Amino acid sequence: MGVNVFPAVSGGASYSSQPPASASSVLLDGQLVTATSITASVTGTGAPWLLYANGAGTTTITVGSDTYSVPAGSTVGTSAYTGSKSVTVSGFPAPTAFVASTMPSSVNWEGVTYGNGYFVAVAYGTTAGAYSTNGTSWAASTMPSSSNWYGVTYGLVGATPTFVATATGTTTGAYSTNGTTWTASTMPSAVGWRGVTYGNGYFVAVQSGGTTAGAYSTNGSSWTASTMPNSTWYSVTYGNSYYVAVGPYGGAYSTNGSTWTASTLPSSQTWYGVTYGNGYFVAVAQSTTAGAYSTNGSSWTASTMPNSSVWQNVTYGNGYFVAVAQSTTAGAYSTNGTTWTASTMPSNSIWTNVVYGNNYFVAVAYGTTAGAYFAQPSSLPVAYGIYNGATVRA
Repeated sequence: MGVNVFPAVSGGASYSSQPPASASSVLLDGQLVTATSITASVTGTGAPWLLYANGAGTTTITVGSDTYSVPAGSTVGTSAYTGSKSVTVSGFPAPTAFVASTMPSSVNWEGVTYGNGYFVAVAYGTTAGAYSTNGTSWAASTMPSSSNWYGVTYGLVGATPTFVATATGTTTGAYSTNGTTWTASTMPSAVGWRGVTYGNGYFVAVQSGGTTAGAYSTNGSSWTASTMPNSTWYSVTYGNSYYVAVGPYGGAYSTNGSTWTASTLPSSQTWYGVTYGNGYFVAVAQSTTAGAYSTNGSSWTASTMPNSSVWQNVTYGNGYFVAVAQSTTAGAYSTNGTTWTASTMPSNSIWTNVVYGNNYFVAVAYGTTAGAYFAQPSSLPVAYGIYNGATVRA
């Protein structure tokens, strides 16, 4: 039979010189060497596809909204596909089911971040903090005051690793160079400081206290007031030279963390979490299937979550957006921030936040010792082949 070999989409050599005996042609092939994932458009002819990968572990291949796990050296059959389909090949397994972990105390864990080899968590209404080198086992730390700690992030002050935390309803903030020992700082006003992020040399904080107050800092210890376009912001992130915030009244974006411009989300929702990855800002909302994505933080497009949950937060890592929700075992992941697949959390907890670091997704929950993680062992480098199968599957 004739064989059509298409060029590799990302860095690496072409792999497929001959399709399996049950396949008629090569639809796509390549090798992930210089990237952790690729996305391409592949056209089906109404026949099933055969997916092959020979990395060191499981490779995930997503076709449209269908996700397939391909063990090392295995061939996996698909449904029949007709027309152009978006295909993503990832050298990391899809975060389908989280594993339970235990936090050091049963408190209201709200914020979690990763940096410099440590996962760091803060809690609401307590001096309790926590840190972990692996996201699976945690040790207790102590915050500088019993405050409503809500947000935490990681950045560099010069060359110094720095964790920064914010609390609601107070001027109290905190910073740490190791995630275990904290020093108090002072925010510009006593409002509901909630989300905090780092990017381009600035820590940027937003609040949900019903004012237009914002704040930014170059060192995480001394802060300067800024003005948001409206009141009540729940989350903020940084990417592609933009700071982007979301809340119940829409969105906002800034190029410097001090001057903000309002943006419009695709529907009127309580937008609660936002992150950046792979060229996209992605937002989730509470008590709805509504999601949203944007390339610039100013114009947004609607997406659909896999179920109507109280979506709390979202993060990005190793080719996947991952979202967690309140009071449910339902989670979600996406390779592109536009099409979502349901995942499973280990308990019906109030999952408040999720972060990615060192090949682990890590989540924390409110009012419990419940934590969760998903390990993502790399299968890179991965040689892959996608073949057009027989018209009728055996």
